[in-house]
Amino acid sequence: MVIEDEPKVAEGVRCGLEAHDFDVVTAATGERGAELLTAEPFDLLVLDLMLPGRDGLEVLRGLRSQGHTLPVLILTARDALEDRVRGLDSGADDYLVKPFALSELVARVRALLRRRNHEISPRLRCGDLEVDVPARRVTRGSDVLSLTAREFELLTYLLQYEGTVVTREMLARDVWQQTRRATPLDNVIDVQIARLRRKVDDPYAAPLIHTVRGMGFVLREGDE
Repeated sequence: MVIEDEPKVAEGVRCGLEAHDFDVVTAATGERGAELLTAEPFDLLVLDLMLPGRDGLEVLRGLRSQGHTLPVLILTARDALEDRVRGLDSGADDYLVKPFALSELVARVRALLRRRNHEISPRLRCGDLEVDVPARRVTRGSDVLSLTAREFELLTYLLQYEGTVVTREMLARDVWQQTRRATPLDNVIDVQIARLRRKVDDPYAAPLIHTVRGMGFVLREGDE
């Protein structure tokens, strides 16, 4: 379910999610969205905060008060820390600040659904690369790789989003825990990605970490 009153944004989100094989229902007002949510089951809600009439926070609080546990991803033009905290405290599971990259929206939807379905395993794998998360042990083929704490966090994050483009903004926020900085972390992230590649990819024939020009990075088998 997508509740968004801006027609162009709603249509862009709907088309983008449908292109990744999600079934999408949209509503332009909080009232209509709330009606649909009580009429049929949904797996996830993408919710704009600034809606006419019944705003997003009212919809969210109403859902949680009724015992609904579906994951909720907030879309908001309000990027102040107190606005994000208010949304999370009201029961949201994640948020995106407008304008956002569609690839990040898709990645966050997938992550929330995996979390709900308990699909994140203590063992993460892509090709011959395997990470034992509890043991913090990384292997590629028969080789044990020695990673720093930051490299391990970065690799684990990329594996959780396997096959999906991960933006630098996502890495700054989720791995480095930085939401707003006077100077971007892009150079720091690029250096860490390069170091990780030297350990994970350079000694081997098939690279797994790929750069998507102008967007970010993706971990996957193959060069497509």
